[in-house]
Amino acid sequence: MSARYVVGIDLGTTNSAVGYIDTADERPQIRAFPILQVLAPGVFEPRPTLPSFLYLAGPAEFAPDAFALPWAADAAMVTAGEFARTHGWQVPQRLVSSAKSWLSHAGVDRTAAILPWGAPDEVKQISPVEASAAYLRHIVGAWNVSFAAAPLAEQEVYLTVPASFDAVARELTVQAAARAGLAHVTLLEEPQAAFYSWLGSTGDEWRKQLEVGDVVLVCDIGGGTTDFSLISVSESEGNLQLERVAVGDHILLGGDNMDLALAHLVRARLDAEGHKLDNWQFTSLAHSCRQAKEQLLEGAGRDTAPVVVLGRGSKVIGGSIRAELKRDDVDFLLEGFFPPAELGGRPARERRVGLRELGLPFASDAAITRHLAAFVGAHRKATAVLFNGGVMKGVRLRQRIVETLDGWSDSPEDDLKVLTGTDLDLAVAHGAAYYGLVRRGKGVRIRGGTARAYYIGIESSMPAVPGMSPPLKALCVAPFGMEEGTEAEVPVREFGLVIGEPAEFRFLSSTTRRDDRVGTLVEEVDDSLTELAPVSTLLAAGQQAHAGDVVPVHLRSKVTAVGTLELWCDAVSDAGGEQHWKLEYNVREGAE
Repeated sequence: MSARYVVGIDLGTTNSAVGYIDTADERPQIRAFPILQVLAPGVFEPRPTLPSFLYLAGPAEFAPDAFALPWAADAAMVTAGEFARTHGWQVPQRLVSSAKSWLSHAGVDRTAAILPWGAPDEVKQISPVEASAAYLRHIVGAWNVSFAAAPLAEQEVYLTVPASFDAVARELTVQAAARAGLAHVTLLEEPQAAFYSWLGSTGDEWRKQLEVGDVVLVCDIGGGTTDFSLISVSESEGNLQLERVAVGDHILLGGDNMDLALAHLVRARLDAEGHKLDNWQFTSLAHSCRQAKEQLLEGAGRDTAPVVVLGRGSKVIGGSIRAELKRDDVDFLLEGFFPPAELGGRPARERRVGLRELGLPFASDAAITRHLAAFVGAHRKATAVLFNGGVMKGVRLRQRIVETLDGWSDSPEDDLKVLTGTDLDLAVAHGAAYYGLVRRGKGVRIRGGTARAYYIGIESSMPAVPGMSPPLKALCVAPFGMEEGTEAEVPVREFGLVIGEPAEFRFLSSTTRRDDRVGTLVEEVDDSLTELAPVSTLLAAGQQAHAGDVVPVHLRSKVTAVGTLELWCDAVSDAGGEQHWKLEYNVREGAE
């Protein structure tokens, strides 16, 4: 029996949201699920979104029941949502943020307790996986209170991830969901979800707005990240069909960068007036600048917006410092983050310092338009654009991107189509829910599959040379666009598999090698391939082989229903019997 509710969860970098459809309704429609959360100690109410922040309170900072919620009366020292964000800005060393960005950062152990990053010893840290699980656990609790007869774990749940997430980050997301009690989820790329939301809001009218040959750019700029995807419109047997044809990198650049830029601008003015801000006050200033920025970008005709900084010390009259942002200050954002850019140009790369602080791999170039120019130049020019993400609520920012895309058009007469009608805060969650209906045969499906091609490293066979390791080749085991739930065998080829002793398997991926097929062997690994976290494991020798043997195997790959990759090694029958070995990502980087 099918679940009654189809639920879409947008596990966002800055905000999370939930959309759902009651399939028992005569005319099912997408609804937003308001998420109950703490606004102040002892005060809670539902809000349309759940800020993706955790506040790890000190043992004596609040009363034991300060953060009690109907489903978590004993969760006194950890709170998610609005209060975590607003209070955490004042005590940043106890604030967990950007968990999703950390989840995709291959340079750290994402299952280790590392957040808040750089926290003092007295703060008990948690892992990016556990932080993500905490947000989902909160959503599960809020849902189960509202729908006691239909627990979320028993519904059809679709969880969104950035299109740029690799297989490791996807698997870690599935693990986080399992920790939250959601053992069965289906992953969906966020840009596709945003597009599904637009399809759901327009109905059959989408066929009048798009035509064969159109290429839609989904431009998703949120608080912490920027993501681009391209969806093409083609024809099959007289019907229009949609296909996701390209995805960009996971760029750590967004509204938070703009808030910091404005905060530095205001800080300079306050310095000139004799107000010296400490680090905590600067953090509070950035938060206030975010609110002022949104008012100026969204509010028609507004020329100024107030900025308030909490005071520290007896010299501050009224306990706070007041300033303001002007409309000209927002123009500074336009020129700094959305300057003119030539198609095919690349983001500027700063000279790297030999030693640097560890942390998230933030974009070194703040110009979003240059990142866009590189993406579009590497793939196809867009004939239409669909905006998503909180930053894109700014009318002037949307206009600047449209002007930039229009400037790359082959003909001045070819006006860019701007697709509208979605809620920029809720579109991903709503689109994920709509996708659930599509999977039930009630809508148009976007053909997509994997957002990148996957490869396994093959060690070259060569005589030993002092000081030189055998070159690494890359064998394609899952091409770009391989559909979820499908398998592929590497064409008639045998490889030697080391069994019975620890061995390392190296995986690579590419978002640009779109023509490689299963079995394509890349003789020389170059910049078109990105190495992923290796798999360190020991494959059992079994009864017909011995430790350290190299067994001839055939390879086959599978993209699971949730979008993660499995690689199977099948023993050639006369050498290893009927043995089969499955290589899974060891998501505990550095584990023995």
